[in-house]
Amino acid sequence: MEWNIRRYRSTDKKVWNDFVRNARNATFLFERDYMDYHSDRFRDCSWMAFKGEKLVALLPANIDSSGVLHSHQGLTYGGWILPTSHLDGNDLLEIFQLAIETWRSEGVKGLDYKPVPWIYSAQPSQEDIYALFRLGANVSEINLSSAINLTEPAKYNKLRKRALRKSGELDYAISEIVDSRNFMSLVTQCLRERHDTLPVHTAEEIMLLKERFPENIRMFGLTLAESGLLEAGVMIYDTGRVAHAQYIASTPLGRELNLLTPLFDYLIKERYAERLYFDFGISNEERGMYLNAGLLRQKFSYGATGVAYQRWELKI
Repeated sequence: MEWNIRRYRSTDKKVWNDFVRNARNATFLFERDYMDYHSDRFRDCSWMAFKGEKLVALLPANIDSSGVLHSHQGLTYGGWILPTSHLDGNDLLEIFQLAIETWRSEGVKGLDYKPVPWIYSAQPSQEDIYALFRLGANVSEINLSSAINLTEPAKYNKLRKRALRKSGELDYAISEIVDSRNFMSLVTQCLRERHDTLPVHTAEEIMLLKERFPENIRMFGLTLAESGLLEAGVMIYDTGRVAHAQYIASTPLGRELNLLTPLFDYLIKERYAERLYFDFGISNEERGMYLNAGLLRQKFSYGATGVAYQRWELKI
């Protein structure tokens, strides 16, 4: 049987989602109800690969006005989504080669490719990285994330232990946040104060995504008993294997009192203790060339270590 490849169509939604839910390196971000929430901003150009009539791989992607195919600009990571078994590195290399021929015939100028970081895969799935090497692709960006192996977690450092002890003297409550607007207001305020930026998602987008993925997207906050105000908050993207801190925010008082420390302690040791990894996210700017050493140090103080988020580029 020969390989063949074609564009994703809206009528493929169920087949696509079924494949994603059973793949060895997929998360809920690749389901169409997540990918399509920002379809007004990104022109979808996703691909489906077949062996005969059997679907064997998916590529979530969009294409920009210059003809570059991205995998996917609206997602943190992407790349070829693979079946649980019976598709090896040579198979994916052949699929990639066929895809390049097809893309070239359709006027695609280049590929911007973000592989799924290995901690998110149920089984080793880096066949795409080998294929990229064979095809002459270049690494265009590497960001450093920080993750805790929750099956063998390292101990907090002295600074983090001290912050946790001091916070234990305060009267506070940690609870799940239902009101997305309240949480995103805290995030927006924090990002403006500290980085003069805005969050990637609007409150309305988070509300929509939370409605579509209520078990995967959750928000947690810490309030002080004296004021009853939200002083620190974390949004978690839960993939089942990995609890990823999508947004982290605190007020000036929350930062002064280190209130993210007891909140993270709860998330790591209680709420998501049965996951395999807790991922704090990257500490980079400027396409990986700037590393925020202070932020990285804070994450490593919980016992986290490094995970590379890669990005490759290939001329078509």
